[in-house]
Amino acid sequence: MNSETIEIVRGSGNVFRDLGHASADVEQLKAILAAEIIGLLDRRQLTVRAAHAQTGIAAADFSRIRNADLARFTLDRLVSIINRLGSRVEVQVQVQAFDQVSEAHAGA
Repeated sequence: MNSETIEIVRGSGNVFRDLGHASADVEQLKAILAAEIIGLLDRRQLTVRAAHAQTGIAAADFSRIRNADLARFTLDRLVSIINRLGSRVEVQVQVQAFDQVSEAHAGA
């Protein structure tokens, strides 16, 4: 057995913020939208080529999404892809002052 002590740290709920990314909120939202797209493809058993045939969106774009290569995608492009797949995005926004967000996570 290893007697090394392990420190448990509670995350903020946004891995990109925890890793110090400058655009953490945007990256988190892109990841959520991409996960929804992947879920839609999986539930409908669509290959990237079948998704292309259904939506007109390049198969390569679906491959990038499946591989979490989201750098080329804007939020509106990801929403557009979801729309083309026949689904809609509903967004609920909560805005907090930056210092309140930092304080909330500091106490966690």
